[in-house]
Amino acid sequence: MTRDVMISIRGLQFLEDEAEDNIETVQQGEYFFRNGSHFLLYDEYMEDFREPARSVIRIREGEMTLTRKGLLNVQMNFSQGKKTLTRYQTPYGSMTIGLDTDRVECRATERALCVEVDYALEANYQYVADCHIRIEVREKGGERFDFFDEERGESEEWIGS
Repeated sequence: MTRDVMISIRGLQFLEDEAEDNIETVQQGEYFFRNGSHFLLYDEYMEDFREPARSVIRIREGEMTLTRKGLLNVQMNFSQGKKTLTRYQTPYGSMTIGLDTDRVECRATERALCVEVDYALEANYQYVADCHIRIEVREKGGERFDFFDEERGESEEWIGS
């Protein structure tokens, strides 16, 4: 895959008493593979703020780490079968976030990458929602495609399950 990529991040929260909450963002970013890990780098802008948060995602077997610095400061570790705690600092204050991760799965081809994470989210030690993140990465200017489209003849490499 080339260094210049488009990154689509979709988050879905399954709330107890409310409808599902679905969020999607598409960013230009950079991709590289080093020492057995996939890395994604991109800037994320929040509404009403000019300064971006620099985001780095590291993916390896059974794990994904999201680090944000700048307007938002956090290191979220999603480790399959484990619960992790972290401090999430925002312009509005900070809180303790708990991530109880069920699944981290990564599929890679020569031109694209797809990561899916299922986890339970806690804020200040209180359950908030069951969540699902899907990250799709493709070469900039490349067409979007479904990883389950066998007619394409793409060879997939499964990392974790």
